[in-house]
Amino acid sequence: MVGVQKFDNVWDALEADPIRRQNLKLRSELMIRISEELRSLDVTQTRAAELLHISQPRVSALLQGKIDKFRLDSLVDMAHRLGMHVSINVAA
Repeated sequence: MVGVQKFDNVWDALEADPIRRQNLKLRSELMIRISEELRSLDVTQTRAAELLHISQPRVSALLQGKIDKFRLDSLVDMAHRLGMHVSINVAA
């Protein structure tokens, strides 16, 4: 097809700013992993809030994928509270 662009990632298609795009990729990956971990623990949102040190409405926003509600540093904190290891590789 003529004029059809293919992207490796949804954020490549939606965000023109490369810095913001990378931040969105990192946040979405963390949100997915944290949500998967919470589901595997089979806990209520109230219990998840206790584990993550956040409110139940924030847990709901997390599980709904509301990426605009979360900063990268807060997601890293949540992952660590679940016993997950987060590392960032920096390349020039």
